[in-house]
Amino acid sequence: MRVAFVGKGGSGKTTLSALFSRHLARSGAPVLAIDGDINQHLAEALGHEGETPAAPPLGAHLPAVKEYLRGTNPRIPSAESMIKTTPPGRGSRLLRLLGDDEIHARHVRRAGGVPLMVTGEFDESDLGVACYHSKLGAVELYLGHLLDGPGEYVVVDMTAGADAFASGLFTRFDITFLVAEPTRKGVSVYRQYRDHAREFGIRIAVVGNKVSGEDDLLFLKEQVGDDLLTHLVHSPWVRAAEQGRAEGELEPHNHHALNVLREAADAHPKDWAGLQRHAVEFHLRNARAWGDKATGADLAAQVDPDFVPDPTALD
Repeated sequence: MRVAFVGKGGSGKTTLSALFSRHLARSGAPVLAIDGDINQHLAEALGHEGETPAAPPLGAHLPAVKEYLRGTNPRIPSAESMIKTTPPGRGSRLLRLLGDDEIHARHVRRAGGVPLMVTGEFDESDLGVACYHSKLGAVELYLGHLLDGPGEYVVVDMTAGADAFASGLFTRFDITFLVAEPTRKGVSVYRQYRDHAREFGIRIAVVGNKVSGEDDLLFLKEQVGDDLLTHLVHSPWVRAAEQGRAEGELEPHNHHALNVLREAADAHPKDWAGLQRHAVEFHLRNARAWGDKATGADLAAQVDPDFVPDPTALD
């Protein structure tokens, strides 16, 4: 299952991404965490100490990622003609989660006991000349070529706010957890996500965070209604962990909330056809808007009719 954590800046989405990833890993489930935030703090939140794990960031190696994934697909003559929404077709290299392939071997390192990939920071050389979504394009391509199986998880810490809707990346997930504090600002991003997600049939669930009492919980219920899945209370354990001195275990209520998140992620079967349908739709949108002009090619021709990247495609 592909899981995204989104929310307003400061809502705790990176902390929740790390808690959920570690919760899955400690259960023995195959899990890959991906830091897709413009502020790259997921490794630290996972409990990594010292220098950032020395895995080359996906965003800095986008041409190589494209070259590998296009494989022998005759509809994609070069990596230069491949854009972030280019869907796989016959001949493309499809990936198994944490498989024995070039992408995972080059870009995955462990942080706090969890396999981690990073998009890379938005650095000074990018200012005024680049968009962070170009770095996220590598994540979009990775997920588009990934065949994750039952009981396998990809957990992505996304950019803050509603920025994910600037590309088709938001359609790459099986469920999106929107982390919201019990404040008006905390739930403001929810309304944007709710409206966009409903248009495309995307599953979203709100996770209340930093809830300190019944008034906070009532506020969230009034604001988001049935979309409120669960909530986490103020956590001395998390604060201690952020200060590098955590001992013992996460509070029982918060541990239960993580179980609820996993149950929600597992509740629906994978819709491979739906994922491919959204991928093609956004690819054609990008082709018309800018892709054809930028590449000098007819990118609609990259779509392989009737091809669905599901586990049977590996055969």
